[in-house]
Amino acid sequence: MKNYAYSELYLPLAQRVMGDMYDYAVNTLGFKLHEFHKLFMISKMADQFEIGNSTYVAGKNGCEVAREVIESCTDLHIDKPDEMHVDKSPEYWTGWALAYYQWISNVKYEEIDRCVPIDTIRGMYKTIHEADVTVFVDMMDKAMKEHREQSRLKRLRAYAGLSQRALADKSGVPLRQIQLFEQGQRDITRTQGQTLLQLSRTLGCSMEDLL
Repeated sequence: MKNYAYSELYLPLAQRVMGDMYDYAVNTLGFKLHEFHKLFMISKMADQFEIGNSTYVAGKNGCEVAREVIESCTDLHIDKPDEMHVDKSPEYWTGWALAYYQWISNVKYEEIDRCVPIDTIRGMYKTIHEADVTVFVDMMDKAMKEHREQSRLKRLRAYAGLSQRALADKSGVPLRQIQLFEQGQRDITRTQGQTLLQLSRTLGCSMEDLL
């Protein structure tokens, strides 16, 4: 059974509120998208959306939430009136799609942002905003998976103080194979056990750490 972040009843509301929130913050208040997104997470408002808190996803509109985010994190007082447009902007789509992905994946916004920055998500707008949202989910799943695979081996290698070349020389695993693992172009979970054993011994970790 799929473990969604919260009740599906609140999902359309959360998507609309987040869409209007980003649109208002960027296109009315003049914030950079990534700057406002950071405030969204710092303010802990992201925590409330991750659990579908009805106070925010059903009790307030996106402009109200945006003002609360900004005023709780900065010295700014926002007095510009609400603006919610019929023609939806790329920023609206970004919030709308991101809310859906967080709901269906049940992954925290901070983790999503580490793997796929908000500006990267906005960059998907031109090619897929008219497609079914499942296309976006598939792209995000792939990007999240590639980042996690790349960062895990790369992080362990960095901890060991080894360059890619040094890791290849010490482990006996070809340099190109290590590069493909770190770039997410080859799935390390599907590689041979001997390769995992060689890497784990050289890095001083378990094979499970690599997976």
